[in-house]
Amino acid sequence: MEEKAITPIHELRHSASHILATALLRLFPEAQLDVGPATDGGFYYDVDLEHKLTTEDLEKIEAEMKKIAKENQRFERIEVSREEAKTLIEQTPWLREFKPGRLDDIPEGETITFYRNGEYLDLCAGPHVRYTSQCKAVKLTSVAGAYHRGNEKNKQLQRVYGVVFPSKAELDEYLKNMEEAKKRDHRKLGRELKLYHIDEDVGQGLILWTPNGAIVRQELQTFISEQLFKQDYKQVFTPNIGNLNLYRTSGHFPYYRESQFTPVIDQEQIQKLATEGKSCADLANLLTAGQLDGFLLKPMNCPHHIKIFDSQPHSFRDLPVRLAEFGTVYRWEQSGELNGLTRVRGFTQDDGHLFCTEDQIGQEVLGCLELVKIILSTLGMTNYTVRVGLRDPESPKYIGSPENWEKAENACRAAAATLGVPVTEEKGEAAFYGPKIDFVVKDVIGRGWQLGTVQVDFNLPERFNLSYTGADNKPHRPVMIHRAPFGSMERFVGILIEHFGGDFPTWLAPEQVRILPLNDSLIPAATEIREKLKALRIRASVDGHSDKLGAKIRRAELEKVPHMLVVGAKEIEAGVVNVRSRADKSLEGVCTLEQFIEKLLPIIRERRLSPDAPAAK
Repeated sequence: MEEKAITPIHELRHSASHILATALLRLFPEAQLDVGPATDGGFYYDVDLEHKLTTEDLEKIEAEMKKIAKENQRFERIEVSREEAKTLIEQTPWLREFKPGRLDDIPEGETITFYRNGEYLDLCAGPHVRYTSQCKAVKLTSVAGAYHRGNEKNKQLQRVYGVVFPSKAELDEYLKNMEEAKKRDHRKLGRELKLYHIDEDVGQGLILWTPNGAIVRQELQTFISEQLFKQDYKQVFTPNIGNLNLYRTSGHFPYYRESQFTPVIDQEQIQKLATEGKSCADLANLLTAGQLDGFLLKPMNCPHHIKIFDSQPHSFRDLPVRLAEFGTVYRWEQSGELNGLTRVRGFTQDDGHLFCTEDQIGQEVLGCLELVKIILSTLGMTNYTVRVGLRDPESPKYIGSPENWEKAENACRAAAATLGVPVTEEKGEAAFYGPKIDFVVKDVIGRGWQLGTVQVDFNLPERFNLSYTGADNKPHRPVMIHRAPFGSMERFVGILIEHFGGDFPTWLAPEQVRILPLNDSLIPAATEIREKLKALRIRASVDGHSDKLGAKIRRAELEKVPHMLVVGAKEIEAGVVNVRSRADKSLEGVCTLEQFIEKLLPIIRERRLSPDAPAAK
């Protein structure tokens, strides 16, 4: 196995996984080891062990890892023949069960290598750091179940996760951020702030938007709809289900069948197949072969928008045609992959599809990128990089001609280069029909999230035989651009909850103002204030509990209400309110209700992150 060129941090993580394996074998000599790679966030090792590992075990293993680091063991590369490799595996107890399969995966003629540190030996391509002492800043984070080679039909193993950094200071910063991430977990805050609900009776991965969460979602939809109007998009609505032939033409079925819900077949066809003695496997084969009709919960909005474009003739003078929809789509995610709002089975995309000439591609892609930039800047998410996803010519998943792919990829490269931020190219990360530009945004604690995508597509217009009449009065093929600035409303709201820690800016907050009367006799006056705010579309409530003021303030703070108006008999008599603000201390103090409203309305209307922040464009 030839050494692969990887970054120093990946080299460090890979080396830490070998130290983890060494520690596991010292504490559990009977363990059988499978794989232990570096990952984008750390490392792990899969181990076959009868003993179920606990939190206490992780602490012991971590302590042993630190001991091994102090031993300053050298990572030694060993090159062997295939026969020597087989002998080494057979002679090494912890390699016997799983490593023969790994050896079989290595092509004939490729160099086979092992790495040794201290008493530990592993079949491995490397590379590693030179000595174990370079992996001192290490922390084991969790243990979970994992199937051998990711196949649920295989033996279930235990996967031990960890992180490692070049210095203790970097590890401490990471652990501090992880503690902060726990506080910001959108699943925890979603429950506490009553933003959404997932009910087993409804189904895993299907979101019930409660009133508070519905406000956040609606405000985001209103925001983006205003931007779409400025860019001359036309809103459309399409059904949640479509004929299978539509998705056969697009290529979504059967090629992505494993991530789709089972097609709906009408009863007459099912009864006919049953009388013919057909099995479920026969049914699946007939569907794949296109010999059976049915309907599919839509996995994508694009085929529907294509049909809207194709429903009437177009001239070159009509282009570009920009269609937009908050369209709900459905994907069959494995239950173990579901995660709150960020990984679901039914989600609504802020979807848009543009149909244009080849000459208009550059301008239209730039318009899409500008839309993403406006959204991110309004929400204070300005720390981002851009990733251009290209096709892998060796992969069978991509459709269309190499010539069209080259044109589309060049268009994406050129547009991304105008953004003035770091750009990377990722081979094999394109959609099956075209390359894409993704925004990777860092939140307030430094975590990266993929948000906002723009894709250039020459292929679906070809598959659906789309055309427009050119200046030469002949038919021409349009180019299609897919764009979704939020990606999905569910995932985007989940990320926003964590980014803001539930402390939404005033314009997004489900409740913007809470009025706190000092006693029950003042509730009618507080209600009058609420009605005045409500008339101006300011979301306000009255805390009518018989608690003391301190308890009411504490409740409003826990529920993350941006602004509080305290009213007592003196305030009512003087015609003023006492303002307390979580969002900005500059609003605090005694003023008339009219003065408070005068300050608050621009903050909401201009979607400011804080009162003194610049207005959104």
